[in-house]
This record gives sequence, structure tokens and C-alpha cells, in this order.
Amino acid sequence: MPSFTRTPIAHHVLLGSLLAGGLALTAAQAQAATITIACGDGGAADFCPVLAEQWAEETGHEVAVVTTPQSGTEKLSLYQQLLGSQSGDIDVLMIDTVWPGLLAPHLVDLADYLPADATEGFFPAMIDNNTVDDRLLALPWFTDAGLLYYRRDLLEQYGHEVPETWEQLTEIAREIQNAEREAGNERMHGFVFQGRAYEGLTTNALEWIASYGGGTIVDEEGNVTVNNPRAAEALTLAATWIGDISPRGVRNYMEEEARGVFQSGNAVFMRNWPYVWALGQADGTAIQGKFGAAPLPHGPEGESMATLGGWSWAVSRYSENPDVAADLVAYLTGEAQQKAHAIRFGMNPTREALYQDAEVLEAQPFIGELYDTLVGGVPRPANITGEHYPRVSNAFFNRVHDVLSGDLTAEQGLEQLERELSRMSRRGW
Repeated sequence: MPSFTRTPIAHHVLLGSLLAGGLALTAAQAQAATITIACGDGGAADFCPVLAEQWAEETGHEVAVVTTPQSGTEKLSLYQQLLGSQSGDIDVLMIDTVWPGLLAPHLVDLADYLPADATEGFFPAMIDNNTVDDRLLALPWFTDAGLLYYRRDLLEQYGHEVPETWEQLTEIAREIQNAEREAGNERMHGFVFQGRAYEGLTTNALEWIASYGGGTIVDEEGNVTVNNPRAAEALTLAATWIGDISPRGVRNYMEEEARGVFQSGNAVFMRNWPYVWALGQADGTAIQGKFGAAPLPHGPEGESMATLGGWSWAVSRYSENPDVAADLVAYLTGEAQQKAHAIRFGMNPTREALYQDAEVLEAQPFIGELYDTLVGGVPRPANITGEHYPRVSNAFFNRVHDVLSGDLTAEQGLEQLERELSRMSRRGW
């Protein structure tokens, strides 16, 4: 009989507890391959343990579930300590979309263990994101992409369509914000987004720049391309939002702060991830039935660009059973499992067919509206810059934050950023 065990790791407990034998297997468990999987935080929305148990029951193998910190930063720290010590305590890891390049030396090439058609049916951009130096390091489980949320009722009231360009958004947001304030809602803002100096600002600013045709910070050949006129144009416009259509405090907003303003009815537009949809439509919210979502705007001559987010499954190089672990990865990301994940939890699948699946669309109507956005999603340059990505992103969001704060012009910020990134890349990424 397969066995299923769950081992929590508190947020402050990292490498030591695992190496101390917390995941030791009993003699009774040794009759079949035992795979230890690092799932999410074990909360109500963590579907990983359920699917892992199903896999164990169907295959006869054994599985041990490890819960990991909710914070991505703490989760990455845990992984880096385990993998850096070449520990085999965890076989399968749930990794952020920007980690494949960072963790590449410690992950197996799944193509060595899975059939040649294992990547068929996934969004190609997501497979490309998880492929580093022609090695398939992970299979995508669920995905995110930036969206524009808008107050449908207010646009109708003031006679506007959903904006297609950032300039249109700026003008419409200003008009409605000012009219609503004059009507008595002094807390109304035109546009809220993730403006704090952290990874969320990287995702926002990358969307602004890419949608202006300004590239993706570092190109596919590893060249630093961010210092260009179109990128400067995008950031110059964004800086004008502060204190006008966006509150000055937006420079300290993360996802939940932006959602709080929009969901309380005090913003016309918001940039955020798909998870916000269900929360905003919940009974009792101020905006229930009053808002919609659309692709993000673009520059005058560009195209709408949404930064990709999401999570994937990878196998540790130090696993004693990489073939069995890869089978679990294939199971978790299979169409049936992703369909259940979408229906039960509203998570966006990474398989294209599920965006036309009648049962998925009935349970989560919003998912069907994401298809074009996900197909055109722009990845952060994490697989190109590899282990340097955290420093690249840190430099990028700090210089963008300087521009939003008025400490630097867009041209000055991009020139400074180019110098920083060029120094990082001198010996190659």
C-alpha cells in the first residue's frame, strides 16, 4: 500500500530541521520509491498534497509532503540551502517562474526522464521560460499574468470605453477621479498598481516598457538593452501618475494594498494578478458586479504586454529517484489535474486546451478571458541572467522607484541602470 505523510516546515525553520532527520523514512516505507515533495504552505488553497496523495495511490509509490514558507523569498532561501548542500531530502520542488535560471545547476533535465511529447499542450512561452541552455528544468503548473481591472459602472457613467493605450488610461483616470471627488468621494484615485521597490515593481515596469516597444531589460543574447528612448518614454509617463491619478503612497503598494483600494471602491483602474477577480466578486464587496478585467494598455506604437508569473515543478539533481520524481511532476501538471485545480481553486492552467474546456469555463468564467493575455505574456529575463537575476531585478526596480519618486529622470535612471547591469554582465551571465 502506498503511504502519504506530511511534514510542515515553519517559516523560520530551514535546512537544519531537514538534515536532522525530520524526513527520515521507516523501514516499512522502503519497499517502494519514496518521493518527498515541497508543496505550498499547507493552507486551504494548497492543492499539492491532495494531488500527491492521488499519485501515490495510483502508482504504488510513496510520497512525503513538506510544507514550505508562504513567502517566496523564504522558500527560495530554503531551496538554496538544501540544494547548495547537495541534500537529497527533497526530490520535487515547486518553483517560481523566475527561478529556473537561478536554480539551474541543481535541477535535472526532465527531458532525460519524460517522453518526447511531454511538453505538448503547454503554452510555448512557459516551456521556453523553464528551459535553460536547452535543458527542460521544470513543467509549469499554474500561471499568472498582469491584468487591467476597471470599474465598468464608472466607465459607462462617464461615457468611456476600456482604454487601449497608457495615455488613454491616464486621461480617463484623471477625468473620472476628479469628477468623483467633486461629487463627494474625496478618496477616489484614478489608477493603483504595485509601486513598492520589490519584485512586483519589476513586473509592472517591465509591462510598461515592453508595451512601448522598449524591450525586456536584457535581450535573449544577454545584451543590456533597457536604456532606450521608448523605455524612457514609458517611465516618464508613469512618473507623471504619482500625485495625479495615483496616490503618492502607491510607491509603497504591493498587490494587497492595491487590491484594498480598488476593492473598497476607491480606484477607477488597477493593475493586478488574476486572483483578485474572485475576491472582488465576493458577496458584500463594494465593487461586486461593478468591475471587469482586460488586457493591459500599450504604448502609442506597441502592443499590450503582461508579465508572466506562476509556479512550476522541478526535480532536484540530488534525488535518488529522479525518474520517479519526474513522473510525479508529469502527473501534477497533467491536463486532468490542472482542470481540477482550475475548477476548485480558480488557478489558471498552463495547458492551452483548458481555456476552451466547457466545465472549466462554467466554474470559472474569467479563465477564458485570459487566453490571449497568456499567449502574449512577457517573461522576466531570469533564464538569461541565471543566478544574477535577483541582482538584476533589484537594480531595475530600485532605479524605477527612483524615477517614480522624482529623484531621477527616466533618462538618468536608465543610464544608471545600464551601467549597473553592464558591470554585472562583464564576465557573462
